[in-house]
Amino acid sequence: MPKYDIVSIGDTTIDAFIELHEASVHCSVDHTNCQLCLSYADKVPYESLTMLPAGNSTNNAVGSARLGLRNAFVTSVGDDENGRKIVRELKAEGIDTQFIHANQGVLTNFHFVLSFQGERTILIKHNKFAYKLPKLNTDWIYFSSMAAGTEKFHKEIESFLNRNSKIRLSFNPGTFQMRMGASKLNGIYKRTEILFLNREEAQLVLKENTRNVKTLLKGMHKLGAKIAVLTDGRQGSYASGQTRVWYLDEYPGPHIEATGAGDAYSTAFTAAIALGKPVSEAIAWGTINGGNVVMHVGPHKGLQTRAQIENYLNKHPKFRAREI
Repeated sequence: MPKYDIVSIGDTTIDAFIELHEASVHCSVDHTNCQLCLSYADKVPYESLTMLPAGNSTNNAVGSARLGLRNAFVTSVGDDENGRKIVRELKAEGIDTQFIHANQGVLTNFHFVLSFQGERTILIKHNKFAYKLPKLNTDWIYFSSMAAGTEKFHKEIESFLNRNSKIRLSFNPGTFQMRMGASKLNGIYKRTEILFLNREEAQLVLKENTRNVKTLLKGMHKLGAKIAVLTDGRQGSYASGQTRVWYLDEYPGPHIEATGAGDAYSTAFTAAIALGKPVSEAIAWGTINGGNVVMHVGPHKGLQTRAQIENYLNKHPKFRAREI
């Protein structure tokens, strides 16, 4: 059985990135609720179309490979051309694809990503796949978004982690996992080494109205996370190792398209911790990786190598997290 640095687990998809040219955004007064608006009953021109494998855990698998980690991907696809495309492209990245299961009679997930003014709106449809956790020999597991109907598989992962106490878990919950509630995923949260949430997600998971960063981080630790990471979009991010809280502003540069930026951040942060870096440095790794992804359309084009991240940090000694 091969030994991996990290194994990514979660749903995968083909994403069709559609760059819109004629649209508008309407927001509430405090800009907490915005809608993307298109002309109704009309033909709406678009700028470009790009199709590629995506999904939170897919993005982690690709990003981990780019950072030089030995990795594999546990997921399910349909027995169709899109499923085969995913396997081909992940193999080309150097990812072990032996745990990708092709389900007959089911289509591979296909999502539409509407990109406008640096942000995106995603039209999603999760098909139902059969999931079974294989025997794994790995130091880390990165677990992220899965569709409804996978509750039994979540229990499998929980049991596996309990039987393998040396394996460390990086958990970046997706929409369904957050809707399940913390109590149903209590066993997984308790085994989490690194937990990634944005500010709004943390409020949802913790059932908190407050937006206070330290309160939310403390709540994430209470769930079980040894390291709590709270991202806040263009306002930067925070990370806590329980006793100290670190903050780093966003990466300087243009925002072309945001899909996969959070995955790139959590991927590089996890890799840094796996490589023995402190939390204060891991937050910089995540920020650099995510910041380069938003400069391109799609979640993979801007992903950095370890050498690129270390080179940036060497050239920019002031780009460091500060304790708050």
